[in-house]
Amino acid sequence: MDQRPVSGAPQGSPPSWRLKAPHDAMTQGLAVSGFGALPTGRALFLEFAWKGKGGGAWLQALHAIAPVTDADGRDARATALSFAFAGLEKMGLPKAALDSFAAPYREGMFQEDRLRRLGDRRNGQWLGTVVEGGPKWSANTRQRGALESVEEGQSRARTSTGHREEQIVTPVTVHALLLLYDKDEVSAEAWAEQVEAALAPHAVKVVHRLPLDLRPDEKGVAREHFGFADGISQPMPYDDEAVVLSDGAPAARDPWNGIPLGEILFGHLNGHHESAPGPIVPDDDKAQAAGLPPHPLAEGFRDFGLDGSYMVVRELKQDVVAFWQSMRDNAARIRARDPDHSAHVTTTWLAERVVGRSTKGHLLCPSGYLPPNAYGQPENDFGFYDRDLHGIGCPVGSHVRRANPRDGLAPTPDQKQTLLDAANNHRILRRGRKYGATISVPPKEDGVDRGLLFICLNTDIARQFEFVQQTWLLNPNFATLFDETDPLVGPQGTMTIHEQPLRRIVDVETFVRMAGGDYFFLPSMPALSYLASL
Repeated sequence: MDQRPVSGAPQGSPPSWRLKAPHDAMTQGLAVSGFGALPTGRALFLEFAWKGKGGGAWLQALHAIAPVTDADGRDARATALSFAFAGLEKMGLPKAALDSFAAPYREGMFQEDRLRRLGDRRNGQWLGTVVEGGPKWSANTRQRGALESVEEGQSRARTSTGHREEQIVTPVTVHALLLLYDKDEVSAEAWAEQVEAALAPHAVKVVHRLPLDLRPDEKGVAREHFGFADGISQPMPYDDEAVVLSDGAPAARDPWNGIPLGEILFGHLNGHHESAPGPIVPDDDKAQAAGLPPHPLAEGFRDFGLDGSYMVVRELKQDVVAFWQSMRDNAARIRARDPDHSAHVTTTWLAERVVGRSTKGHLLCPSGYLPPNAYGQPENDFGFYDRDLHGIGCPVGSHVRRANPRDGLAPTPDQKQTLLDAANNHRILRRGRKYGATISVPPKEDGVDRGLLFICLNTDIARQFEFVQQTWLLNPNFATLFDETDPLVGPQGTMTIHEQPLRRIVDVETFVRMAGGDYFFLPSMPALSYLASL
């Protein structure tokens, strides 16, 4: 079941949500749980190395050693499995099924328009928010049109309109992502080695791996490598037919963070009051044997999407030393320029304003920090309009306000609810974890690769994840700002911090760089059974 915050194990937490039967046994546990009781794990990036189209025999081998975990309760260890579009092609999913997926998933994250919107690539060049030399891995999904030429790792494909579409080829191809969660490092590593050995005879290769880490504090709050509490602000799904609270009580709509279940899982009502559309497969013996239900709208097809989701994955490398050095330099510069009014501007004070919360996760507000909730955890039930409209406490351009502006973009008081509802129509459910060893305090360069394996679930990639990335995080004219982007995950630039009566402008660098990523499909348990039968 889900935790609030999802990053850690619940300790005196408010009621969380879970799925009713039969959906709990049909849904992968990752969709409902952050697996906070399992602090370590491995991300295994898989390539299907067989020639031509294969099938699902390897899934049967995987099931024997690492069965995918459903959402009907807590397990001693857990597994999640998702597929890129190119992976489903390799497995031999029928064309009618492949064509039924949404365009962003079919095209993949590395389609040229998507790269531009996500702030990764423009005018044929990788931007500063991408690791040097370009990303290391993707699904290498074929782009639209017939391939015309290949040179130096790139090619062009001509679409039906005559446009020469750019094909990006990364050194490593990832067809599926397998996530393993376990109790400790020794167990996780041994399990990962066993899984890799079991898959090798089926020509399924582990081409990249990351160690996953989650170390929640006594309040169940985990921290990312910059040192800030992570995974605090999460949406709370509701659905009368499928969702209840952890104690079995009905799950009423949360007034601040409530979203329809269809924003997270296919086949349920979404924010547009329609059943979130997912993929379908032909109604044949395999689909029936797997337990896929008939599709309610597509006659002659089975519902391949019900209780599944799209999963966005981005490997984000964090430069911890650069972040804290930048905060230190900026704070010293401010104090030198304004010695009479800036004694409070410390390195930590500035870093908190870049993020929008204290290192412990408490929201900044004009009076200091928002007090903990009744459970001693950082408060997440709030709006910006009444509390801090002009960003005197929590800057308008801070990471937390850009990632979820709540009602803060309302032009007038009577529009607060409308803007809050609009913001909640773009929410994503995060399931990422950090990778790499924890850096020393104070941080010193040690050559270790560390960062965040960003993972989020949504049923509409364009309206949810891509909207947040393009329209909020990377929008240079977000809210009342001009020529600024997200100071934490955006490119090099400036950030405005409002103080009464001053306005301070600080320089921010590129602290987070994308090292790889793509869009994946998180199948339901019946859909996994169908894939195993191919």
